[in-house]
Amino acid sequence: MLEMFIVSLLAGLATALGGLIVIYVRKIGQRTLGFGLGFSSGVMIIIAFLSLFFKAVQFGTYELAVMSFMAGALLMMALDFFVPHQYFIKEARFEKESRLRFLRVGMMVAIGMTLHNFPEGAIVGIGYTVLPAFGIVLAIAIAVHNIPEGVAIALPLRASGMKKSKTFLITLASGLVEPFGALVSVVFLSAVAGIVPIALAFTAGVMVYLVVDELIPLANKECDLHSISIGIIFGMGLAFILETLV
Repeated sequence: MLEMFIVSLLAGLATALGGLIVIYVRKIGQRTLGFGLGFSSGVMIIIAFLSLFFKAVQFGTYELAVMSFMAGALLMMALDFFVPHQYFIKEARFEKESRLRFLRVGMMVAIGMTLHNFPEGAIVGIGYTVLPAFGIVLAIAIAVHNIPEGVAIALPLRASGMKKSKTFLITLASGLVEPFGALVSVVFLSAVAGIVPIALAFTAGVMVYLVVDELIPLANKECDLHSISIGIIFGMGLAFILETLV
C-alpha cells in the first residue's frame, strides 16, 4: 500500500513540475513536448489493451469487459461535458483579456484537471494492485501526461498576475489528488468481491479516452507532428518490451 501510494504521488507531482516549467522557463520546445505527449500516448494505448482489457477478459467475461470499457470511456466523456477543460486551455492560451478573466480561466482549468487527476490516480492504484510493474509503468505514462496539464494550469494563472508561489501551490494541489484516487481504488477492490475484471476494463476505457480526447489532440495542435509520431512509436515499443518482462 505504501509503495503504491508513493508511486502515485510521484506521478501526481509531475503536475507541479509542469507549473515550475511555466514559472521558470520562458518557452517550451514543441519537439520535446510533442515527443513526451506521443510517448505517453503510445505507452497508455498498449497497456490499456494488452495489460488491462485482456486481463479483464481472463478474469471475467468478454461481454463484461466490453461493457466496463465503455463505461470508463463514457464516464470521462461525461466529466468533460460538465468541465470542458480543453476549451478553457485554448481560451487561456490565445485570448488576450483582462487579468480577472485569466484568473477565472486558470481556476477553471485547475478544477477540471483536478477532477481528471482522481481517476488517473485510480488507474495507477488498480494497475499496481494487479501487478506492481504495470502500476509503475502506468505511473510513468501518467506523469508524462501530467506535465502539460501543469503547464495548462499555470499559464493562465501567471497571465493573471498571480504570484509564482501561489501558482505553484495550485498546480501542486491538483496533482496531490492522484495518490488519494489510488488509495480509494485499492480499498474498493479489496472490499468488493469480483470487482477486479470490471475495474481493469473500466480503467482501460478511461486511459484510451484520455489518449484520444486529450493527449493526441493537444499534441497535434501545439507540437511538431513528426515528434509526436516518433514518441508514439517509441512509447508503444517500450510497452511491448515490458509485456515480455512481466
